[in-house]
Amino acid sequence: MSPPDTIRVVNGLSKDAYTYYPILIVGAGESAIALGARLKEEGFDQFRLFERQAGIGGTWWINRYPGVACDVPAAFYSFSFSLNYKWTSLYPEGAEIYRYLEEITEKYQFVDKIQVNTDVSELRWLEDEQLWEATLTHMVPGTGDLSRKAMNQRIAEHGRESVYLRQETVRARIVCSCAGGLVEPNAWPSTIPGRDSFEGPVFHSARWDDTVDFNDKNVVVIGTGCSAAQFVPRLTKEPYNAKSVTQVMRSPPWVVPRAIPPGGKEKYEKFSPTLFSNVPGMAKLFRFLCFANGEKDWFTIFEDNSWNHKTRKTLELQMVDRMKSMVPEKYHEILTPDYAIGCKRRIFDNDWFLSLSDPKIELTTKPITKVSPRSITIGPGRTYPDPDDSNSKAPTDEETIPADVIVLGNGFEVTTWLHPLKIRGKGGKYMQDVWDERGGPQAYLGLAMDGFPNLFIVFGPNTATGHSSVILASENMVEYNIKLIKKILHGDVKTIEVKKESEVAWTKIVQEKNKGSVFNNGCQNWYQRDGWNATAYPYSQIDFTFRCMFPKWSDWDLQYTRRGLLKKRARQASGVIFLLAIIVGSYALRQRGSGVFSGLQSLNHLLRKYVKQGLFSALGLVNGVITRLPD
Repeated sequence: MSPPDTIRVVNGLSKDAYTYYPILIVGAGESAIALGARLKEEGFDQFRLFERQAGIGGTWWINRYPGVACDVPAAFYSFSFSLNYKWTSLYPEGAEIYRYLEEITEKYQFVDKIQVNTDVSELRWLEDEQLWEATLTHMVPGTGDLSRKAMNQRIAEHGRESVYLRQETVRARIVCSCAGGLVEPNAWPSTIPGRDSFEGPVFHSARWDDTVDFNDKNVVVIGTGCSAAQFVPRLTKEPYNAKSVTQVMRSPPWVVPRAIPPGGKEKYEKFSPTLFSNVPGMAKLFRFLCFANGEKDWFTIFEDNSWNHKTRKTLELQMVDRMKSMVPEKYHEILTPDYAIGCKRRIFDNDWFLSLSDPKIELTTKPITKVSPRSITIGPGRTYPDPDDSNSKAPTDEETIPADVIVLGNGFEVTTWLHPLKIRGKGGKYMQDVWDERGGPQAYLGLAMDGFPNLFIVFGPNTATGHSSVILASENMVEYNIKLIKKILHGDVKTIEVKKESEVAWTKIVQEKNKGSVFNNGCQNWYQRDGWNATAYPYSQIDFTFRCMFPKWSDWDLQYTRRGLLKKRARQASGVIFLLAIIVGSYALRQRGSGVFSGLQSLNHLLRKYVKQGLFSALGLVNGVITRLPD
């Protein structure tokens, strides 16, 4: 029997010494934490998580803007294998979610398996060794929290050693990429001139600058996405006390109300921790109801059929009426979207619309046309409604607005998957080059590419949804990863690689389905670029769950070890023998003709005699031989 696969130093005294990891995990966000916990549950702890940032949690570590919070019910934003019974609210703030993820690493005892301030910058497949070689870049603590642009700027000003300490080369049998999507912020919009002339602080909400004093300052916010909807209402209140906030919007989002918890907000927050902790099954039931409600949205909003068109129109009218009842009349036109609900990510919010009645907050669709040292110029023109629409009353005049601080709320780079990680697979081919040849970022079920054996992705291309919890999608992919990983760790398989024809066929289905979906229904969104949708999963999470629960093994190439091949053939033989036993038993039942009870007794006798005594002893002998074979 082969020795257990362990973390170890190879060729320790040689100049080409390296550390070997059975499993190397890229990232330490919620997907990586879920994978680490499940590996521990499976009894395997020989893995290591490498995280570029200075702490765990991914998006919940790096996003610390005022009001950052979960926009799906927290009961549904927790792992099914480790529910949190003590959420303080239905939509807890980011610090509480971060603490939950931290507690998972403590509960499953793999805090010591996480190495922060370490960037996995390149992966290279070694064909002869059938291992992955990873280049680790050890960073000056905290610099991994910077955006790539800020890193490059720091290097240009202070030298490479101001960001990077040293490089290390390690090897791994299996690599799991859990690199998140909402981490790298979008840069300053290229359409806005004069950035360098501005004298005040400029930063992205995902890199919130706590040193900036907002008190009595004129603030400009660029963007009206989910993050901006959370922090804008806070800026004119304590402890920020901004003098004014001008929010520049390109086009309106669909804003839908947050769910009201059972019994109302106050009673839910008071009693739910006790009830979930003490009533068996209640927390799981509530989590399932949240899931079911999300799936209802899929079948009423996101599918593309005549019934969906009707249900979307009904919902759109309701949301427009809700908007008009909450915001000043001057915003009614610019806050009425001209695209289908669901095309962009919806904003689940009860505060942003109300904040637009604050006289200190101004919303505009006039574009920024000039940036001066202490002001911005908006207009002439507008980005919404169409400036050529003569019936529109939305303003288009030029206006100069004082500005002391500019905050970017313009989203993330979500279409550059796995960037800037360089992955070189079989034949030295880079994954990005393969994607360029095939039309865009893609992966079989979002988790594997042909030509890159033993490399599995959690939350890869085309796995995001607009209606459900990212935790559920990640957990589904983790479970699929576990099924693949176990075959390798048990010594049955050397390499696992998705077949090219399977990956290409899956991508074709996904792209065609997305072209006819609500994601391609008249809006500009972050799901797609140049007609290629590399983000959205075009089916329900029920569908995705079943695909991950029951892998289609015919879509995979498995390179078996000798032991694994014999075990496979033994299982096949046992299936044939069992089937023969069933056939013989059925025949005996018919021949005796003495009723069902007598027939079942005959079948039981045959199974005991021919299967239990013969088959199991034979399999025991085979297994004894197999376990003594080398890989």
